[in-house]
Amino acid sequence: MEQLDKTKELETKSIKRLLWAYALPSIVSQIIASVYNICDRVFLGQCVGALAIAGLAITMPIMNIVHAFGSLVGVGSSARMSIVLGKKDVNWAEKILGNSLILTFILGFLFVTGGYVFMDRILTMFGASEETISYAREYMDIVLPGMFMTTVTFNLTGLIRASGYPTKSMWILAGGAILNIGLDALFIYALDWGIAGAAWATTISMTASAIVAVWHFLQPKSFIRFRRHAWRPKGYIFRNILLIGMSPFLMNVAASAVVALLNRQLIRYGGDLAVGAYGIVNTFASLAVMLILGVCQGMQPIAGYNYGAGHPKRLKSVYTLTLKVNVLIGLAAALLALSLPQLLLRAFTKESELINIGVPAMRFLLVMFPLVGFTITNSNFFQSIDKPWIAIVTSLSRQVLFLLPMIYLIPNLFVRLGEAGLTGLWASCTISDVLGALLAFVLMLTQRKVFREVQ
Repeated sequence: MEQLDKTKELETKSIKRLLWAYALPSIVSQIIASVYNICDRVFLGQCVGALAIAGLAITMPIMNIVHAFGSLVGVGSSARMSIVLGKKDVNWAEKILGNSLILTFILGFLFVTGGYVFMDRILTMFGASEETISYAREYMDIVLPGMFMTTVTFNLTGLIRASGYPTKSMWILAGGAILNIGLDALFIYALDWGIAGAAWATTISMTASAIVAVWHFLQPKSFIRFRRHAWRPKGYIFRNILLIGMSPFLMNVAASAVVALLNRQLIRYGGDLAVGAYGIVNTFASLAVMLILGVCQGMQPIAGYNYGAGHPKRLKSVYTLTLKVNVLIGLAAALLALSLPQLLLRAFTKESELINIGVPAMRFLLVMFPLVGFTITNSNFFQSIDKPWIAIVTSLSRQVLFLLPMIYLIPNLFVRLGEAGLTGLWASCTISDVLGALLAFVLMLTQRKVFREVQ
């Protein structure tokens, strides 16, 4: 097949050219994906106010959980598809496509139903106060069904990229983001719908992207597409998808749990404005992470295919190149945070008190991002080559093993030393980034044999 010849280039073409060809659309896709949150915050911050931003920040852990379910299936299925295409098994790849969508619908139904049933309890658990819960509830009531469409979109665009269409995957997400920007301006600015306008803009754009992604696999000219045999549930395919996808899933769930606990600590030491400041700073941190993940997504089909095809030298080359690029991205983010924090914060808010709280937060949270690039690269590399347990431990190290205890220990230590507890909270993020990178380095040393023996 012509398209099978195209995927074959993953084991013949220059690694630098391949990473550029696959990573650039993925980076653009990651930036575009961040637009959904950034646009909402910009419009709400300029047109509604600080409490609306704080209310939206409360929903971030829930959004992370949605992304967790999307990555559980999406990352696992795309990684498996790359490996089996390396083995030249198109029939197996189509079974992965059908089974991944079955899993997405099952998990999406459970999540949306549970979200409506336990809405207020969830928002309160994630740090909503009496002043912010009404904003958060209004947003979630509308956007929750659209979040399911997000999981469909992220799952299928990952498979589109893995099957040799990285640019098309990018444009599907780009169309949704452009639509989201236009609808934000219409609903929030022109029609004055407030936070409900942000929710409707996000929901409509998510749904549109999902429809286009599904349509790709329905077209007869698509290399991998929905066929009758693809819709037969296979237990072993479910297991393979879920095991590989468990690393990003647990990472996102852990991030949501930690943010929920961190929001409570922020309220304790800094109040609602501290939550809002963290929401803004975390948006910039998320943008840097998305750039890093974009490069990792470009690496994934190259690493997975060459692992399946048995080419250890090419596997090492793509890992090393990806690592260099991501460390540089982390360094650029750190330099921006250290040198221009006020300018970055003013893009979201005019309130001086919010900016004053956000400046030290931005510096503490992003100063060690070169190490974050190292940690994320290692986690994604191991899930790409079907080593899920190493990927899981690496991905959970920063947020569960280190950050979770730090947000309780470090602020208390700062208070005892006569410093602000809020500063201690920011510092705990910096410390956990360093410790997480050290653990990732040790785990990498234990797995060096993959560059010599590819099974």
